[in-house]
Amino acid sequence: MGTAFLLAMVPGQGVAMILRQSILGGRTAAIWSVLGNSSGLIVWGTLSSVGLSAIFAASPTAYNILKWIGVAFLCGLSIQTLLQLRHASGKFELDGKVNSSRGAAYRLGLITNLSNVKAAVFAVAFVPAFVPKDFNLGLGIFILGFIWAFTSLAWYLILISMVDLASAQLSKPKTRRILTGLSAVGILALALGLALSQHHA
Repeated sequence: MGTAFLLAMVPGQGVAMILRQSILGGRTAAIWSVLGNSSGLIVWGTLSSVGLSAIFAASPTAYNILKWIGVAFLCGLSIQTLLQLRHASGKFELDGKVNSSRGAAYRLGLITNLSNVKAAVFAVAFVPAFVPKDFNLGLGIFILGFIWAFTSLAWYLILISMVDLASAQLSKPKTRRILTGLSAVGILALALGLALSQHHA
């Protein structure tokens, strides 16, 4: 739960979407987008449980290959995020489509999460490492996927409340540029954590 909470706190694609929905679309739209985002995490956890657990249990090599691909992805994403510091608002531009209806806001959150490389890497490479060695790997991944989703949901609801109190500050390009820098550092930290993770025996 602690790791999932830290992952959710790292400013990234999901945070950018929630900030935009909160500031421009309102609290209700943001909440429905958060629900869509959490649904996406459940999808990632389920796919990881069904499709990868048997492979990882049988082949440490398969796990290590995927792990290092994930490390490379996250390092590249961190560098890409750092390059966004060239822009006044970093990567957290508020321009773009805002979906205020419940259905549209939910779909936006779901699609944002399902297209999020960070979520994919965490689901297939990070989550299996947290399953206890004496516990069924597939079931463990599935359970942790739900814990991940609800932990993320809790953080984003807190974030929405914070936006209500600090929307003026978050609207400033300088603040969003700082978030971009924190995002790059956080993603790099996730890459390091993934590199140090161990295969589920």
